[in-house]
Amino acid sequence: MGDTIFERCESKGLRMTEQRRIIATVLQESTDHPDVEELYARASARDSGISLATVYRTVKLFEEAGILDKLEFGDGRARYEDAEREHHDHLIDISSGEVIEFVDPEIEALQEKIAEKLGFQLKGHRLELYGVPLKK
Repeated sequence: MGDTIFERCESKGLRMTEQRRIIATVLQESTDHPDVEELYARASARDSGISLATVYRTVKLFEEAGILDKLEFGDGRARYEDAEREHHDHLIDISSGEVIEFVDPEIEALQEKIAEKLGFQLKGHRLELYGVPLKK
């Protein structure tokens, strides 16, 4: 598989129109977890001919091809990230909607231990923590 979203789309045989290329580039450059509206704003800033419907269709296509992961954090917005990113978990600030990515080796080890204790070999997981900042 390729290193970029665009390269993975091509390797999966997806037809890459110029608008899909722009959307793939916007997704590749994203350091946050954009929803379709945010992707549309970013993509249409590069090409005013891109419609919201095109972004919706493209995101759905990329998700179905296993290129994007759809994330739902309980705020009614589906967000997206590259399915090939390194494993990480999420802490969601429910007061602001900010999503913080983190990796904690102790949590990873504990999950493995729990799965083994219950008679399973862990093949994957998704951890989402929800909270509010502590007042200082």
